[in-house]
Parts: sequence; C-alpha cells; structure tokens
Amino acid sequence: MIVLLTCCVTATILLTACGSDETNNSSAAKGEVNLYTSQPEADAQKLIASFNKKYPDIRIKVFRSGTEEIVSKIMAEKKMGKVQADVVLVSDAAIFEQLKKRDIMDAYESPEAKNIPAELVDKDHTYVGTKVMATGIIYNTNIIKQPPVSFKDLLAPAYKNQEIIPSPLYSGAAAYNLSILTRTSGLGWDFYQGLKDNNVMVDKGNGNVLNAVSEGTKGIGLIVDYMAIRAKAKGAPVDFIYPSEGVPVITEPIGVVKNSTNENLAKIFEDFVLSEEGQKITADIGYTPIRKGIQVPEGFKSIDEMKILAGNITEIVKNRDVDKQKFTVLFQ
Repeated sequence: MIVLLTCCVTATILLTACGSDETNNSSAAKGEVNLYTSQPEADAQKLIASFNKKYPDIRIKVFRSGTEEIVSKIMAEKKMGKVQADVVLVSDAAIFEQLKKRDIMDAYESPEAKNIPAELVDKDHTYVGTKVMATGIIYNTNIIKQPPVSFKDLLAPAYKNQEIIPSPLYSGAAAYNLSILTRTSGLGWDFYQGLKDNNVMVDKGNGNVLNAVSEGTKGIGLIVDYMAIRAKAKGAPVDFIYPSEGVPVITEPIGVVKNSTNENLAKIFEDFVLSEEGQKITADIGYTPIRKGIQVPEGFKSIDEMKILAGNITEIVKNRDVDKQKFTVLFQ
C-alpha cells in the first residue's frame, strides 16, 4: 500500500511538472495582446508577421495613431478605470516618463535589455528603446539646388514659402524635437520664429511632410530619417541631410502596461522586439537598430556616427505642455 501510494504521488508530481513546463513554454503561449503604437501601419504589420512566425498563437491587436492621440486615449481609459492596452510602442522617452509618472507602466526588466545601451533603458525598467530615429532635413532635389547643411540654414530667405514641418500637437517626435531644439544653443525659439518668418507650413505629421516634399508641393522640410531614406530608395526625388549642429534622436520605446489583461504575453512581445531576431527585422524594415552588433541599413548613420542633440529628460517632461502651448501661440 505504501509503495502504491508513493508511486501515485510520484506520478502526480511528474504530471504536474510536465504541465508547468508547458505553461512556462513561451513558444506555446496563446492569447491576445493589445498593442498601442505610433509606428507606420505597414511597419507594425511586418513586425507582427515576423513575431507570429515564432508565436503563431498570440494575436496582436493594433490601435495605431499619432503619439499625442495615443496618450490621450490611454489617459481617458485610465480615468475610466482600465487601460485597454497591454503594451505601448510610441515615439520617445518623454512620453513614457509621463505614463510612468501616472503609474501606468509596469516595471519589467527584459532579459534582452542587457544588449541595449544603458542610457537608452529606463533605470526603473518601465520602458526601453527599440530603434534609433534621427530628425534632419529632407529636400526635393528637383526644386532645391543648393541644399542646407544645418538647421540654421533653413532660415535663409532662399527657402521662404518652400518649407514644411510636422506639428508637435500631433507628432510625438515633433514635440520632442521642439523641446530639444528650443534648448539647443544657437537655435532656441529664435529658430522657430525664423521658420515662421519664412512662412513655413505646419502640417499634421511626418507623413504629410514626406508627401509634400516628394510631390514637390514643398521643397524642404523636417522629418525623421527613415521616411526620407526609404522614399529616396524607392525613387522619389528627395535626399536627406543629418544637420551639422547634430540631430534630435527618438528611440520609440516599448513598455508593458501595469495590471494589463495579457501582461505575460505582452512581455513575450517586448522580449521579441528587443531580441537579436527582432532587431534584425527592425533593420530589415528600414530603421537604425538599437541593439549592439546589428548591421545598420544602407543610407543610415549608426548611433555611434551621429552627433546627438540631447536634453534633460526631467526638464523636457516638465515643460512639454508649456512648449506646445508656446508653439501654438507662435503659429496661430
């Protein structure tokens, strides 16, 4: 009887262990993840398609919009009692600092984060950068025969009525750039005043800037590097300049929402995005990867080659709304 009981207990332990292994096997994970992202739709779908090759039973549902609209949606859901997103992938660290301050993001230290430059990983592990996107100058090569080499060159009378920039009221990247450029010596608010004096057009987002310059409606604009470089590769009459003063850089961080419905699956998705496999996909899509040791796409500068214009993240977060309000008054 004792022997029989022992065998039964042993069998039970073994079965339980096997069941536990299956549960913890992430490749066998099933379920649904709500992703809120400002990534271009096509890029998000390429990333998800690659993820689903490895995790076919995890469905990624996407809500895509401009960063500022995504933040508004998250804040509204928070006020209603439950943020519907499981994972957030949007433009810059300043946005995540706002979300962290409101206790929206979970502290998750992905095992893949050790391969990301430490300065691009939140010290509290609520977010980590996924790529490097620099803002510089796009110009139409059929229209602009003497292109600028710096941000300050954009204030020249030769470019009057030819310029377009994205709105910081819609684009998270543009909002970050506003905070950085207005705090950069030699530029400041005088730079934006100069753009206004040159009759610059302020449009919704980077995509609008790309369309206007590619089509020749405008000759020159501010844009994130990957959009201009991709367009050039596809035959558009455009080129991209990394300005001599340096470039503001956003890293489109990723983070898991605290107490999300599908928290464990969201962590699997974050791990994949930061993994070597995920970062190669990021480069293949056409971004500068943030992980060490991954080849940079043709036409891009690596993070080591860029002169980066940076700022105090605490000051940027504190003054983000003030900066946007001042921009609104200037361009009204």
